[in-house]
Amino acid sequence: MIKKPMKITCLLLILLGTATVTQADTIADLQAKYTGEGAGPFTTESGRVLWQSEQQNSDGKPRSCGACHGSDLRLTGKHVVTGKIIEPMAPSANRQSLTEAGKIEKWFKRNCKWTLGRECSPQEKGDILSYLATQ
Repeated sequence: MIKKPMKITCLLLILLGTATVTQADTIADLQAKYTGEGAGPFTTESGRVLWQSEQQNSDGKPRSCGACHGSDLRLTGKHVVTGKIIEPMAPSANRQSLTEAGKIEKWFKRNCKWTLGRECSPQEKGDILSYLATQ
């Protein structure tokens, strides 16, 4: 007979493993979509460079992904205008991060427009996902 603490530990390990698979599957599915749109291959380094680069937006102020999300994606971020807390982007710190394709696309559209002044290309999205997956 398995003792209760052991059962709980096993259940937690199963749940954590499922979340990781979901993140990986969601990223792979989106990258396959972007490949179908002519993008790829995707690189972690290109995603990192884009994530960390400062862009001049239409208002003339420099913006970057890290301005709101921070330099350590395992920690919470804070929107520079609204002050709203942003949950960690790193899948290693937030098992809900990168699990829903619809939300990922919504946030790409909104955040790319705000940060870059335009929508991200399929190549940029795939590269950013490659980078985020390593965090």
